[in-house]
Amino acid sequence: MDREQTSTRAARTLCTNVLRVALVCAAIFATGHAVNAQAPQPNPAPAATTGAGPLAPNPAPDGPRRQITDAPANAEAPPSPDTLAAALLPRDLSPWGMFLNADNLVKAVMVGLAFASVLTWTIALAKWLELLGFKARLRKAHRVIAGARSLSEAEARAADAGGAAARLLRAAVVELEKSPDRSDREGIRERLAATIERIEATVGRQLARGTGILGTIGATAPFVGLFGTVWGIMNSFIGISKVHTTNLAVVAPGIAEALLATALGLAAAIPAVVIYNYLARSVAGCKALFANTSTEVLNLTSRDIAQPPERKRAPVASTRLPAE
Repeated sequence: MDREQTSTRAARTLCTNVLRVALVCAAIFATGHAVNAQAPQPNPAPAATTGAGPLAPNPAPDGPRRQITDAPANAEAPPSPDTLAAALLPRDLSPWGMFLNADNLVKAVMVGLAFASVLTWTIALAKWLELLGFKARLRKAHRVIAGARSLSEAEARAADAGGAAARLLRAAVVELEKSPDRSDREGIRERLAATIERIEATVGRQLARGTGILGTIGATAPFVGLFGTVWGIMNSFIGISKVHTTNLAVVAPGIAEALLATALGLAAAIPAVVIYNYLARSVAGCKALFANTSTEVLNLTSRDIAQPPERKRAPVASTRLPAE
């Protein structure tokens, strides 16, 4: 009996101890789970340093936040400089396209230079034809006057030629008609020389008429083109300040307009200077030929003055022979 009671007590004591250990373990496990639930989540950054793979981001909390932050940025963000530059760059960079896209002041400069160029070539053609005809008529009259023996003969033969040479001959004839006293040779020559000098000055002004415009165009056209250049570059800098970029697409239109204005200025000035110099040499040659013709007229007048007046012959008395 004693052995049975002792065994029973030992079994009860063992069960009690096992139950106590189980309760203690359960309490410890419950306490640890509560502590782990209240502890903050660890930073995923150290995981990369320990060799573990990076943790995948949680799309649930970050997705809405990203949509909230990106939506206003896309709605209020200004267009990029490249987009604005592409919009400002004209597609047609031909001379006509640059003219249409240019500023109003630059257009006015280009139109003025184009008109000056057309005026230059018009004057050049007109003066070339005028000087060509003048030289042809004057050379013909010079040959007639040089081959004449008297002033009246030269006037009759040069009447068909006309022009300035006929005016010289007419002035000499009128001076001789107004001077009945042919003995005053020096006075006649001086008055006739003064008249011929005025005629030469008038003819010289007529020949040089229109060449002053060419000189003005040749002297001012480069500066007018330079004004258009400066204005085009100013527009380029204004475009840079508005777009806040130095992209070539923004600067190119203004520079193209400026270069086009400069090209038109040179296209108007260079031919004007060359044509002006050519016409100046041609006018000088015509004046020299006209001066030679004037000298021939003076020589003819001197010969007419030097000739003695024709004396009337006395009538010869008829003599009768004695009748045989």
